[in-house]
Amino acid sequence: MRKHISGFSNPTVKYLRSLREKKLRKRAGQFLVEGLRLLEDARVSGYVPRTLVMAEGRDPHPLIEGLEREVAGAGGEVITTTPDILSKITGKSNAQSVVGVFDEFDTSLGAVDRSGAKIWLVAQDLRDPGNLGTMLRTGDAVGAGGLILIDDCADPFSAEAVRASMGALFTQKLARARWDDFVPWLRGGETRGGSGQLVAASLRDAVPYRGADYQAPCFIMVGNESQGLPEAYEAECDLRVTMPMKGRADSLNAAVAGAVLAYEVLDKLDA
Repeated sequence: MRKHISGFSNPTVKYLRSLREKKLRKRAGQFLVEGLRLLEDARVSGYVPRTLVMAEGRDPHPLIEGLEREVAGAGGEVITTTPDILSKITGKSNAQSVVGVFDEFDTSLGAVDRSGAKIWLVAQDLRDPGNLGTMLRTGDAVGAGGLILIDDCADPFSAEAVRASMGALFTQKLARARWDDFVPWLRGGETRGGSGQLVAASLRDAVPYRGADYQAPCFIMVGNESQGLPEAYEAECDLRVTMPMKGRADSLNAAVAGAVLAYEVLDKLDA
């Protein structure tokens, strides 16, 4: 189905704008993805938007035309509108010429198959959506199974996190849980591919991160950007490792630390 919208007060425009707000996005169970590159990454990964919104007067592109056919073939809605209205929807003065609306994923722990990958990333109370998106990109780069968000993390379906993931949102399994639910799940996994080794960068009873005894499936955990991991969470870890800090800084950015550790684990498990 294809239609044209020319008015700012159109109910569809108001609904699409509302997806920029976390509370309304959660209520709707949908999120926005802006730009042809991300939409193509989603399509290649098997995700087709429910709604495709395109600016009229845009330059023709075979990928957009193919995407439009897939959306229509899947029973979705294709909308054309003015560039000004598209900017209103995205909240950006220089909005891309195409936007997609996707259903949020199943983010329950029960949907995670830990046997599907040697490495998993875990973030606890991570507040920066850019860091969250970066961790998704890291997971994709090292062949991780996905990212598990613990406690009050940033919204992975926000525009900032989606953009920062550079398409990895669609290649990585995403799960959300409270710590008190995550630990029993992790430790009780004998019937779901085996329990996992929980690893974190730490200064408490830690060993050098290079050459540590990493085991699959390895769950690499990073904490809040400013506070790090709570002491009780670190105590639950099977392995705590430390990274050398040779300058004045006393710590790495949370997402960077996760990436450094993930590549070391990858090297160890692939040896």
